[in-house]
Formats: sequence, structure tokens, C-alpha cells
Amino acid sequence: MKSFYLKPKFFSVMKKYSAQQFTKDLTAGIIVAIIALPLSIALALASGVEPACGIYTAIAAGFCVSLFGGSRIQIAGPTAAFASIVAGIVATQGMDGLFIATIIAGILLIAMGIFRFGSLIKFIPHTITTGFTSGIALTIFIGQIKDFLGLTYADGVKPIETIEKIEANIEFIGSFSWQSLVVGAVSLAILIIYPKFEKKVPPSLIAVFAGALMVAFIPGFEDGVYTIRDLYTIPSGLPVINFSGMDFSFEKISAVLPDAFTIAVLAAIESLLSCVVADGMVNSRHNSNAELVGQGIGNIASVLFGGIPATGAIARTAANAKNGGRTPVAGMVHAVVLLLVLLFLMPYAGLIPMPTIAAILFMVAYNMSEWKKFLHIAKTAPKNDILILLVTFILTVVFDLVVAIAVGMVLTAMLFMKRMSDETSVNGWKYIDPDTDKDSIDLREVPKDIRVYEISGPLFFGAADKIPEIILKDYTRCLILRMRAVPSLDSTALSALELLHKKCEKQGVQLILSHVNSQPLQVMKKSGFYKAVGKDNFCPHIDDALRRAENISE
Repeated sequence: MKSFYLKPKFFSVMKKYSAQQFTKDLTAGIIVAIIALPLSIALALASGVEPACGIYTAIAAGFCVSLFGGSRIQIAGPTAAFASIVAGIVATQGMDGLFIATIIAGILLIAMGIFRFGSLIKFIPHTITTGFTSGIALTIFIGQIKDFLGLTYADGVKPIETIEKIEANIEFIGSFSWQSLVVGAVSLAILIIYPKFEKKVPPSLIAVFAGALMVAFIPGFEDGVYTIRDLYTIPSGLPVINFSGMDFSFEKISAVLPDAFTIAVLAAIESLLSCVVADGMVNSRHNSNAELVGQGIGNIASVLFGGIPATGAIARTAANAKNGGRTPVAGMVHAVVLLLVLLFLMPYAGLIPMPTIAAILFMVAYNMSEWKKFLHIAKTAPKNDILILLVTFILTVVFDLVVAIAVGMVLTAMLFMKRMSDETSVNGWKYIDPDTDKDSIDLREVPKDIRVYEISGPLFFGAADKIPEIILKDYTRCLILRMRAVPSLDSTALSALELLHKKCEKQGVQLILSHVNSQPLQVMKKSGFYKAVGKDNFCPHIDDALRRAENISE
């Protein structure tokens, strides 16, 4: 009997769980919690909420997503992708608006999982995800300049949009604090240099301690540098949610519906992207629909516990995998450790300097910006993909993510339809006698160690998931891709081919391409894929490709 399609991964892996694996999960969970602590506080502040809200989010969402989600090692919590969105909602709709929007988003995510929408995420091309991710990174960077330089805004000046923040920073640059710059610069130097010498202790934790010590013991720094306790109230113990003061009117719900949709879509995209990365690290396969349900439950639990929207955190998930975590237990341990910190150590968070928080977020912005991928696409992708990338990026920075994704998807659909209409042709049928068809693959005798796949139709973001379905056997020496029926190729599908090539290299399999048409060949040459595979491995005809493969296999 086929297993239930929404079955959480936790219940699958626990059937063969061992004490040895628990030890590994325990260690990984503790390490991830140490990494998540300063990041959760920093991301909460970047989101315009109290610092403790980040810890609340990591605890509630982290535990629930691990328990109900569809990934072995996914770590959920506050992420940089949500920072600007949450800050905007809080500024315009208040905390009650954020609460309502997140509850609705959680319900939408659960519905998406129930109705098997997990596979539909593939229809969002990576030009859009790269564009808005880089745009969010830039908005976070700009938003932290104030604290890094120790600027003081005039009363009543509370910029929300990125352009407004740039204008405010320029206007109040005269309030610059050299003490804040020193603390921020030292913290940033630690974050950059420390990992090159030591990787066991998270650099953000070292930066936090160094920044706090500088403010506490260097004369003149205590008055010249703001700390968290100077600007925020640090609670101790479990959160208490007061529903009596919240506005649950129909008008309020209507006002936050677009925000709820944005949270749900972004949570789905980010979490499933994180799951894909996690699968590659631990040789697993996630359940996308169960993951969406888990994310929905996690987001609802987060705001009920006093937190903010959450999603899968790629960096923390990767840290979990690298430190031995292989089951959802590691994510639960991470949540429990953070709960203990909340109960017993949270007041000490008030000593963290704001420039140190800014430095941590600078690194978060840098790491999530994917600037190398951004530049690679801008230099090598087809013009249509470059246009979508730049439009999404600019709209994310100047306006918001809702506008960026909406315009990006509409533009993608229009350009795709134009591309398909240019490539599509209608021809009358023509009978071909198999005995005289010189191109028929049925006439060839293919050795066992040579695998041949014939790809038909345009390779684009909606069909790129077919590439990973290509199977390599243990005895495979050569893989031939016959591409005579592929009229076009975009950067998303090219990325899938690049991953296939890396997989072949890892397993000692030679990749050979047969009859690559002009547009795909141009894209491959421009991106460097042609050079990576090798000129000799691009053959004009299937017979040439088979001879090449036989020579290699001998």
C-alpha cells in the first residue's frame, strides 16, 4: 500500500532510530542552536520586532517543522528573506496585523500541502528567486547602515521603504558615532577572518562576546554605542500573548490578505529550496507536500508563541547536516536548547551592541545575496532571463516582494509564450520506413555500459526537473544525451544539466551530447558548459556519439 502522502518524515525515520544516531542528532542540534541564537535575535531586530521574538520563532517553528515536516534535516526559524516583509507589515498594520497575516499564511500553506501544490513550486524560475533573494539582501544591508554607523534619526523619522532609509541615512550622517563604527568594524572582521582559522565555534557568537566586552570595558564606548537593552525590553521566561488588544475586524483581515499570500508563497519557495539543498547533502528525498503542511503548522505555532513568520533556513540546515544531524530529532533538540536559553540566559542578550547585530546582518545579506550566481546569469543567460532577473531585483528593492514576484511571473509567462511561439511549427505527417530510416535508434546496438537518453521538446524551467530523473547505473561508463529535438534551452534547465555533469564527474561517467541545436549550443558556449564538458564530447550525430562512447569505454 502506498504510504500516506502527507506523512511527516519524523515518523518514517524513527522506525530504525538508534542510540548512536541520537548522539549525532544531539550534538548537531546543540551546535545549530548556538548558531541560531545570535542570528534569531539579529533577524528579529531587522524585522522591526522585539529581539525575543526571534527566539520564540526558532523554538516554536523549529520544533513543529521538524515534527510535522517532510525533510530529514530541515531547520526552520526566522530568516533574512522575511525581514523586510515583516518590518513593512509591522510598520503599516501593527503586531496584530502580522499575527493575522501569519495565521492566514499558515492555513494557506497547509492547504497547499493537502492539495499537493508542492510540485508547482518548480514553475517559479530561478531567475526570479535569484532576483528577489539578491534584492532582499540589498534591502537588509541598507537597513543596517544606521546601526553600524551609530546614526541617530530625528524624532518622528521612521523610514520603512528602502529608498526612505537611504534618504534618512544621508540626511542624518552628521550624527555618526566613531565608537559604533569601531565596534561594528571589529565584529565584521571577526565574522570574516575567524572562520578561516577555527570552524568549531560559530563566528557570530565570538563577535557578540567581543562586541559586548568592548562596550563594557573600553572607556567612552558605553555612552557612544547603543546596545539591545538601550532600545528594547528584554523579557525573561515564556511569552504571554494578549489577544484582548488585537483588531480582528473584517477590514483588518482584508487589509493583510496580500501580506498573508506573500508570506505563504515565500515560505513555500524558501523551505522547498532548502529541502532540495538538504537532500543533496544527506542523499535523501524530501516530501514536498508534507513539508508545506509542516511549514503551515510551524508558522501558526510561531505567532501563537509570540514569534514571527518562519521558513526553512538553508545555512542552519547545512550546519545541521555537516555536524551529523540525519533525522528531525536534531531540529527538535535545537528548539529545546533555545528554550533553555530563553528561560535562563535571555536577559544577557541586552548586552549585545547594535553595531555587532548590524555586522552579523551584513554577513547574512552577503551570504544570501548569491552575487556570483547573479553576475553569472547576467553575463551568460539568454536576454529574456537577464531581463526577468533585473526587473525582479529592482522591484524588490524599490517596491516590495509582492510586486516583484507578480511582475516577474507575468513577464516570465509572456516571454515564455513568445519563445514557444517562435519555436513551434506545424508539419504534415510523413511516413518513414524503419528499414531506410538512418536516424532510427532502434538500428543501433548499444553496449551495456553506455546509456542513451533522447530529450524532446524545449528545455525550460517547467521541464528542468526531468533532467535529475536520468539514472546512472554502477556500471555506466558513458552517458549520451540525444538532443536533436530540443529547440531551446534556458538558464534553469542549463543549471540542471550542469548538476548532471557534476554528478557524472563524481561517478566517473563521461557525458556526451549528440546533435545539439543552435540555440541550446549558443547558451552552453556562453555559460562555459560547452568548455566544461569538452568540445570532443559534442557530436553532430548519434553514430558519432556512440563511436566516441565506445572508444572511451574500451
